[in-house]
Amino acid sequence: MEDYLSIYLPRDKHDFERVYNLPTLSPSIVNSIIPKLVEWLQDINWPIATEIAEFLLKHPEETIPHIKEVLADLARIALTPTEGEKLEEVNETAQEILKMIDNV
Repeated sequence: MEDYLSIYLPRDKHDFERVYNLPTLSPSIVNSIIPKLVEWLQDINWPIATEIAEFLLKHPEETIPHIKEVLADLARIALTPTEGEKLEEVNETAQEILKMIDNV
């Protein structure tokens, strides 16, 4: 990602100012920062995560490919984990998440 785009992204998990400015950005800037915004969803307990999720829901066509990437990585971790992922039991968590998705 271009460095100049970082001025549009939250600086930390409490940066509501930048999150509230997201709707004012041009479509080209929004499209460019969506991958980084998706990263803020990794912990929905972060204060800004819900607002970012609500923003991304308004841009489904641009967001879905990035969500698919996350799900593909989750499947890889569940099916073919690295030794480190096995040691940390990340693969088990990934398997549980995929089971929950299948039950939805």
